Amino acid sequence: MKQSILQFLKLQIITILFWVLSFCLFITIRYFEIGTEGGKAFVTNYDQVIPITQWLQFSILIGVLVGFFYGIIEFISDKLLLYKFSTGLLILLKTIVYLLLLILSTNFVVGLIEVQIDRNLPNEPGWWMENKVFWLIVVYFNICSLIFSFLKIAIENFGHGVLFNQLIGKYKRPREERRIFMFLDLQSSTTIAEQLGHYKYSQLIQQCFYDLNSIINNFDANIYQYVGDEAVISWTFKKGLKQNNCVELFYKFQDKLVKKEKIYLKQFGIIPKFKAGLHGGTLIVTEVGTIKKEIAYHGDVINTSARIQGECNKYDETLLISESLLQKLKLHKYKLTSLGDITLKGKESTLKLFSINKLN
Repeated sequence: MKQSILQFLKLQIITILFWVLSFCLFITIRYFEIGTEGGKAFVTNYDQVIPITQWLQFSILIGVLVGFFYGIIEFISDKLLLYKFSTGLLILLKTIVYLLLLILSTNFVVGLIEVQIDRNLPNEPGWWMENKVFWLIVVYFNICSLIFSFLKIAIENFGHGVLFNQLIGKYKRPREERRIFMFLDLQSSTTIAEQLGHYKYSQLIQQCFYDLNSIINNFDANIYQYVGDEAVISWTFKKGLKQNNCVELFYKFQDKLVKKEKIYLKQFGIIPKFKAGLHGGTLIVTEVGTIKKEIAYHGDVINTSARIQGECNKYDETLLISESLLQKLKLHKYKLTSLGDITLKGKESTLKLFSINKLN
């Protein structure tokens, strides 16, 4: 609950800031002349001088109101509708809702601004239908809404922070980073695929990863890749170690699946269970490709994390971790069991592994 509230507040802050800046820009373009005099700005179609601070107050007020309701709709659509509708249909539905809200708030939003330059603004219902400023705001609002939606889609597709790093060219040249990786894989996937058939099995994986995505931001994690029924999750060392995020995510995901067990049993006849391997260290990060460009990780950390996950079936464990990473965590509410020095597949040197189990 706490994480959901924080996620909601974060989205609200981002949307409010976006719309405050958007309306500041709109009012500046719409009403101000280029020149200023004594800290004041002239209104274009009125000879009255109005302080810039007054216009900023209007911009901030309108931006906060629009951003607040916009943020609520975005949050609700992400939680309830994202999995059910295509991206294009979702954008269309939200645009219609936003337009209706804008029409309902016309007397306040448009009237509040226009009354500053036109004291004879008509009061009869429907005056806004012939008001040019209203339709200018509608067009501007929809353009900004589309920009916000596409930015949000791009961030979701690339992962948090990745789009910005690509824009500034952070990984144009290979660079070293310390990161934690989790390889998360569906247990008994071959048997389940045979039982369900490829279509139903694909729906199962889709639903599982949707439930994973619904909590992943709460633990400051990024999805690096989806490979079949496997998800590769990544953290910077600082974010992964903070409050044991790299371990807590796994058990929160398990809890999520258990809470929805009736839904899974009804739709698929099974309750999905996952196994995971955790490891961290220094590796190379770089931008690869020109078509379907992405940020790629190269190094032994990736291979070792995958191999650790591969040992779960052998030792009948759901979560394994390397000793080097475990030493950096503070896992007081978990049972830790040493598996000894293990020779991982494809590696010559041994690695000490531990299993992690939640205490009742």
